[in-house]
Amino acid sequence: VWLCLSSVSFHLKNSLTLKPSPVGSSVFHHCVFIRISSSVGLLVGTLDVVLDSSARVAPYRILYQAPDSLVYWTIACGCSRKEITEHWEWLEQNLLQTLSIFENENDINTFVRGKIQGIIAEYNKINGIKEDDDTEKFKEAIVKFHKLFGMPEEEKLVNYYSCSYWKGKVPRQGWVYLSINHLCFYSFLMGREAKLVIRWVDITQLEKNATLLFPDMIKVSTRSSEHFFSVFLNISETFKLMEQLANIAMRQLLDNEGFEQDRSLPKLKKKSPKKVSALKRDLDARAKSERYRALFRLPKDEKLDGHTDCTLWTPFNKMHILGQMFVSTNYICFTSKEENLCSLIIPLREVTIVEKADSSSVLPSPLSISTKNRMTFLFANLKDRDFLVQRISDFLQQTTSKIYLDKNISGSYISSDDEAKEFLKEQAWKIHFAEYGQGVCMYRTEKTRDLVLKGIPESMRGELWLLFSGAINEMATHPGYYEDLVEKSMGKYNLATEEIERDLHRSLPEHPAFQNEMGIAALRRVLTAYAFRNPNIGYCQAMNIVTSVLLLYAKEEEAFWLLVALCERMLPDYYNTRVVGALVDQGVFEELARDYIPQLYDCMQDLGVISTISLSWFLTLFLSVMPFESAVVVVDCFFCEGIKVIFQLALAVLEANVDKLLNCKDDGEAMTVLGRYLDSVTNKDSTLPPIPHLHSLLSDDVEPYPEVDIFRLIRSSYEKFGSIRADLIEQMRFKQRLKVIQTLEDTTKRNVVRTIVTETSFTIDELEELYALFKAEHLTSCYWGGNSNATERHDPSLPYLEQYRIDFEQFKGMFALLFPWACGTHSDILAARLFRLLDENGDLLINFREFVSGLSAACHGDLTEKLKLLYKMHGQFIELCKTMYNMFSEDPNEQDLYHATAAVTSLLLEIGEVGKLFSIQPPNDTDSSNSCSKAIQSELFQKKEHHQYPLEQDWAITFEQFLASLLTEPALVRYFDKPVSMMARITNAKNIRMRGKPITSASDYEISTMSG
Repeated sequence: VWLCLSSVSFHLKNSLTLKPSPVGSSVFHHCVFIRISSSVGLLVGTLDVVLDSSARVAPYRILYQAPDSLVYWTIACGCSRKEITEHWEWLEQNLLQTLSIFENENDINTFVRGKIQGIIAEYNKINGIKEDDDTEKFKEAIVKFHKLFGMPEEEKLVNYYSCSYWKGKVPRQGWVYLSINHLCFYSFLMGREAKLVIRWVDITQLEKNATLLFPDMIKVSTRSSEHFFSVFLNISETFKLMEQLANIAMRQLLDNEGFEQDRSLPKLKKKSPKKVSALKRDLDARAKSERYRALFRLPKDEKLDGHTDCTLWTPFNKMHILGQMFVSTNYICFTSKEENLCSLIIPLREVTIVEKADSSSVLPSPLSISTKNRMTFLFANLKDRDFLVQRISDFLQQTTSKIYLDKNISGSYISSDDEAKEFLKEQAWKIHFAEYGQGVCMYRTEKTRDLVLKGIPESMRGELWLLFSGAINEMATHPGYYEDLVEKSMGKYNLATEEIERDLHRSLPEHPAFQNEMGIAALRRVLTAYAFRNPNIGYCQAMNIVTSVLLLYAKEEEAFWLLVALCERMLPDYYNTRVVGALVDQGVFEELARDYIPQLYDCMQDLGVISTISLSWFLTLFLSVMPFESAVVVVDCFFCEGIKVIFQLALAVLEANVDKLLNCKDDGEAMTVLGRYLDSVTNKDSTLPPIPHLHSLLSDDVEPYPEVDIFRLIRSSYEKFGSIRADLIEQMRFKQRLKVIQTLEDTTKRNVVRTIVTETSFTIDELEELYALFKAEHLTSCYWGGNSNATERHDPSLPYLEQYRIDFEQFKGMFALLFPWACGTHSDILAARLFRLLDENGDLLINFREFVSGLSAACHGDLTEKLKLLYKMHGQFIELCKTMYNMFSEDPNEQDLYHATAAVTSLLLEIGEVGKLFSIQPPNDTDSSNSCSKAIQSELFQKKEHHQYPLEQDWAITFEQFLASLLTEPALVRYFDKPVSMMARITNAKNIRMRGKPITSASDYEISTMSG
């Protein structure tokens, strides 16, 4: 929608008129010069935002339009009348005079467009500007995003969508901008602007709701408010991206790491959507790779290259199964369209031959892949087969041969009559291998799962756990890795190794394998090696129980890689210091219990049982609450089917005890009911000798429950709760992850405030807001960079008060916003002096306690405390005088304060001690503040152990003399004694970011409206 005029001139705001020169008048109808502003451009300005023009970025533009055409091209733009006038004059001199030589409109169009594009190309070449993967339209959106919301260039825009934001019952049509760290909304309607900025790390809930009026609406909740967005053209894509960005933010809170963009993506294809950024493609690729890795249990660094529809010939039933082939750097995988019918994992390290077979009407575009164990897989109906073969060939060339070879699973040929069932299980698996293949490349079908549910033979358990978990792949591609870790970690001591030593003898103490030093030593090596591999986790209670069971069925190195698979892929975030993953799944379990066992849910919530039971059940995979020979069957199913097995089994246990639980009066009684039930779960197929179980050892003399067969319990869980899908669990996990992490953050904040509130004069509310600001400043450095490494400034092993630390640059920004003495050019120098004083250990970082102590003295201390802080900040008398002369420059009583300062200075100089001890002359008044600032910086960033501050030697006056002299001047007393409104300063700091300052908000910015 544009203003189209046929007249020779166009009137602008304030009656500004531009007319072409006589030479250009005959062709001026090709150009329209507009200014969108105020009432003249109100309608255009409104529609401009809705239709995604760049009017709000460049208010003056020259548009080119051919006669009888509805299409315009922007050929010049400017931010001021002067700039756009210069562009117009250039066009008159260099372009308009040439147009008269052309005979028809098409030639003119071609010439003008080619000329402008040539100028742009030449400018880019001269200035070294390279084309990147982002389209021109998206680059325009990036400029608008940074300009509208005052974001630095480091803040990367991912995508933007047209939508409505609801403020009360009034919708505002505009655009939502989704960047790596913020959700932003902008609207410009009927001459009024509206802005909203929310940090992803502050979001507590993200939901896609349906209402009667709007079937699709997104609700974004923070601790302080709720926001509603609707009328999306593609709500599914928008919501998925929001979920992904919120997940990245939660990961940042957990791991304290910023977002790193993947630069290895292929170039944007011509057919790709025009509004897709390289960053959006990166995130889409990450999401696809995550789903791919989860589906096939692949290593966490595996990247999906692409996928295509195809058919797979399955020799066991002589059929062509329809499905999808996935190709990544190290694997070719297949899964059938029909769920659980067949899946396949072919590591490229196993591939020997890839060849194109002859096409036929029965088998179009076939591809044959052969492996080292003499299996051949036949795919067909492949689109673009030649390209696919080339990609696989490229990846094969990068694949190096490994030392490790997959072992054949042999079994133990048990022949005793007492172990007949075990022998029959082994034979069933051998028959299965003969029909479906053996090792990592076997066809995985429903029959495979059914065999697992009947129990894996003791002799095959370790090998099949490696296979189903995917640990076999990581072990195969990292020969010697475990031995190196063991060697490096032996003899090293830290908090993790101390905890490991403490728990070694608590790991299955009833099992003979851990009643001697050999078993204990193996357990120690595996746990210590993993703690050194992943210091973010280190060691967590429950890891010892799970690892000891792994060691019973797998060799030491195999047990290590199984532990890696558990901690890093199959039970994400379960074993970190705050067991976040287990708490998330506890929330998911509560939701599932509400949906599947509603008659029990309210009762369980009242008793608080779900939160108690689920942690121990999930963290140890039932190993700590169920007889050992039964619990290992649960582990069998878990390695095959994943976490859904644990949810199903937990629901089945609750469902089997509904009546008894409904009659329980408290949580202790409910726990006893469930504990005795789990004690009664037996495995009659087991060949293991009976192992006393912890719960049974502690149980009373009450008559035991009737025995519950573990295989029957598992079958029941599949029959009643087998509809729970992995993708549903992931959706529920996202919702709970937001809730759990934000709850933990709130708990941390409360702990910090409770610890420090007695040490300061701040209120609890002020301390909570200050902590949020302080932490936000730390997080900002994680994704916008800083002078020091963010991960070095966060040490989770320290007390909460000392975990987050900021460097001088960050402190300087907070000093300017929060401290009452921040004023003028001297502010940075004063900040440097205070920073040096607060940095007690000289590591050039200060923690929250140190920060608050300085701020509290400056804001809420009595007159003596404030002056003592000012006194301590200065090493020399002249420095103190200079500070006092500079700190009043913006005060309303500036002249009175200057006179008072002069009087105090004169009084102090008259004290005889000053003349005796002080010999350094005042610096020249012509010294620039820059040179002074540099001097302070150089002085600040010297290590304290090499730089002593001889206050007593150089200081010419005592604090008592300074205090007594200052008390003689009422103007100075009133200045230092006046109260400071801390909440007003905090509010200002929270909202200053809207003007483009690098201080992040402690919470979301409320939608603000301003006249246009």
